[in-house]
Amino acid sequence: MFIILPFLFLLLTALALFILRQVRPGFRFFWLIATGGTLAATISVFLWRFQLPIMFAPLSMELDTPMIFTLAWLVDGLSWPYALALITLATAVIITSVVREGRDPLAWGGILLLTAFGLLAVTSNNAFSILLAWAALDFSELIVGLISVGGEKSESVVIAYASRMAGIGLVIWAIVTAPGSLMDIRQIPQQAGLFLLLAVGIRMGVLPLHLPYQEAGLRRGFGSTLRLVSAASSLVLLGHLPANLMGSTPTSILLIMTALAALYAGWMWVRSAEELTGRPFWLLGMGSLSIGAALSGNPVGSIAWGIALVMGGSLLFLYSARQKSLLWLPLIAFFATTALPFSLTAPGWDGTQSTFWLYWLTHLPGQALLMAGVIKHSLHPGESAFESLPRWAKGIYPLGLGLLALFMLLLGIWGWAGSATIGRWWASLPGVALSIGIAWLVIKRGGRYTLQPASRPTTWLNLFRLAWLYRWLWSLYRLLARIGNTLAAQLEGESGILWSLVILVLLVSLIVQAG
Repeated sequence: MFIILPFLFLLLTALALFILRQVRPGFRFFWLIATGGTLAATISVFLWRFQLPIMFAPLSMELDTPMIFTLAWLVDGLSWPYALALITLATAVIITSVVREGRDPLAWGGILLLTAFGLLAVTSNNAFSILLAWAALDFSELIVGLISVGGEKSESVVIAYASRMAGIGLVIWAIVTAPGSLMDIRQIPQQAGLFLLLAVGIRMGVLPLHLPYQEAGLRRGFGSTLRLVSAASSLVLLGHLPANLMGSTPTSILLIMTALAALYAGWMWVRSAEELTGRPFWLLGMGSLSIGAALSGNPVGSIAWGIALVMGGSLLFLYSARQKSLLWLPLIAFFATTALPFSLTAPGWDGTQSTFWLYWLTHLPGQALLMAGVIKHSLHPGESAFESLPRWAKGIYPLGLGLLALFMLLLGIWGWAGSATIGRWWASLPGVALSIGIAWLVIKRGGRYTLQPASRPTTWLNLFRLAWLYRWLWSLYRLLARIGNTLAAQLEGESGILWSLVILVLLVSLIVQAG
């Protein structure tokens, strides 16, 4: 039962915020309640580390539950780092909200619910549990996206939702092709593992490369939580995949595809005007490195890149009040992505000898661009000056960012089996040097290499990100919808009975001929 304590803390805190917001809108201690609940959940998740593995299966086989519909959750050395990253993210969002405008208890409650869904996803131990968690997160993202982007971009939101549903469809297909193979996430067969990897690739926008829409209305707190929780819920699967999924030729092709996605995302990330504009590219780029690590036979490395995506990204996205004395905080996020010895991503460049060189050579430029973007976005002025904050906020705000920085350093030396390693330090040095050079060039040249939020992608960028393909698919969908609406109007009109009789006669004649 110890495994459900964080969920109880999150759900009860969210319920308390919702009720108090309706009953007593002028209540003054919403922030204290939200902070207390997330801190209690954080402590509970941290204590999981001392009892691994922890299993929880509320529906047992004695209840005559079909095997495929059994719910089960597992906290082990692979899922615990993701769980800690998500709960730390929620806690940091609540704590650092003291410096942001529009502090809404309802938004805090939504953050707690999203985090609870995320914890269910990253600790799922079978396919049915994963599918339920994914469906809840995807539906939440659909509703929030439709509300935030307005009518003119609603089509892009629906396309994004459809791509995530395609990922769910691949998991279902894996269940169909290998019945019973996904009842334990720790024993994924090679055949099902390939479908799961493609499902993660589609959900992250890496395989194939796509970036359906950017949310202008979702800012640092709720927007960052929504995006990072969704990414972690998908990437956690990579750590459980078999080391060798396919032959060398298909692996090489997919590695080149993920490398192109990382290069595109890194370039757009470093050109973004500020970190929130580039947030989708950060997710795409780090997700590409994680998927590439899994393809190269390094599931542990995929965890490293995935945790860096969540924790490094959350620190950057929440770092809104800037001061030189706080610059060490985003520098820890930079260190976490370097793959230097004992950093969070130190295992990132490991892998089998047959695929290491291809993985490293093709993905190193993307990693360097992502790190250069971290440097660039850490140095711009930010939304507000730290000196202008009230004294009490100056004491509280750094605590939220410091919690993220502390756990990033901690996970690098005490995270999972395979962390606390020197790694291939010689492979990380060229990326660090290249990133510093790119950052210096971009900062020196200023706006010449900056992509403003309102800029429209160039023709070659649209071609590279397959925007033309998705526009064609959407046009095809609308054409089929018009045909369907026309047929429905005909059948529902005055001549509907006649058409029904004609169709019935045709069906009967076909049956007779077949007989």
